[in-house]
Amino acid sequence: MTHPDLVLLTGPDAAELLNAAVATAGGEVVHWSVKQVDHRPDSSTTASYSVKVRWHAAGDGGSADGQTAHETQETLGASIGLAGVTDQPGILQLSNGTSRVAVWRVPQDPGLPGLAIAADPGQMATLLAMLGVTGTKAADVRIRMRAYRPRRRAVVEVRSPTAAFFVKVLRPGRAEDLHRRHVLLHDAGVPVPRSLGWTEAGLLVLERLEGTSMRAALWRPDAPLPAAIDVVGLLDRLPAGVLDLPRRAAWSENAEYYARVIGAALPAEADRARQLAAEVAQVVAGAPADEPTHGDLYEGQLLLGRSGRVSGVLDVDTAGPGRRTDDLACVIAHLEVLAVMSEAHRARLRALSRSWADVMERGVDPRELRARVAGVAMSLATGPHRVQEAGWESATSSRLDLVEQWVGRSAVRVR
Repeated sequence: MTHPDLVLLTGPDAAELLNAAVATAGGEVVHWSVKQVDHRPDSSTTASYSVKVRWHAAGDGGSADGQTAHETQETLGASIGLAGVTDQPGILQLSNGTSRVAVWRVPQDPGLPGLAIAADPGQMATLLAMLGVTGTKAADVRIRMRAYRPRRRAVVEVRSPTAAFFVKVLRPGRAEDLHRRHVLLHDAGVPVPRSLGWTEAGLLVLERLEGTSMRAALWRPDAPLPAAIDVVGLLDRLPAGVLDLPRRAAWSENAEYYARVIGAALPAEADRARQLAAEVAQVVAGAPADEPTHGDLYEGQLLLGRSGRVSGVLDVDTAGPGRRTDDLACVIAHLEVLAVMSEAHRARLRALSRSWADVMERGVDPRELRARVAGVAMSLATGPHRVQEAGWESATSSRLDLVEQWVGRSAVRVR
């Protein structure tokens, strides 16, 4: 049976939660859809929604801005199992008798208080000036939300007439640590964005890097791509100081957790996911984490120059001691999943991933690499449900098929 918290936040009853949230501001829901779901077994369940809201005309129930009736597209969030937000402004607490739900309109977010600052042109102009970016007026600032994971993180693009920046919005207390990671890697010659500074509210301001996302390049058959050895070389550039950073468990080491997430959303695949995760754990458990790693390396994190060589690497939040094998497995697993997702590009993407795997296996234990590819693919198998992809059930099963293939490859004796 699907977990009841998932049913509440993704089923028809979610409409009442969203209506209650916008009604307090003088609006009503015209249409809504689930954008993403983050279910954490035994902890919390969080969802975000795309919502069209009709704001009432003044004199007809009031409106958010006192103007005539109009419609806007909003992002809302809701979470079950979230404690300590009763007194936070902009957070509505509701109960259906069995579950207590916190609901909010973005940029309000109970886990990301800095998001409201990042979404405000005036406050961002002030912050940029404090960080040494001169000549930026509030009227000139343009803001665009590039990524949003409720309660966890967001990325906001801030543009002025003369420059562009990316602002990472993190939970309070985490921005300084990420700033130090960027300084460490940038000073060591790793092509990461330069950090301009951070705030106690959880904002980190990064300079924009030039280059084309490797993911975008993959969809163009004629685009130049890096060689596998270039990606291995990027890991060679990670400084020894990365080993002094906090250790984060690798994706493949959490395969059993992701199997539980899959089982909660898709009970029909629970047993298969659990068995596959156990086979991954047999291979990867206990391996020493004694190498500098990026921690979440894949094509979406790589920027390419005109020649196809790697010119930049993003999202170093996870950098720390680990297994180089896991970074390489992460790259391969993402390519494999992209191949599953795109029938038109499948043969080319799969050929690329397998050729890269052949090269990468030369410098690591091939059996461990293959098992870790399976483990990372297990984490990615939670994606179709998380983003509420149409036909997510079959998409999840297809990704589990991929996990099964790589588990089988890891069982092959390697000379």
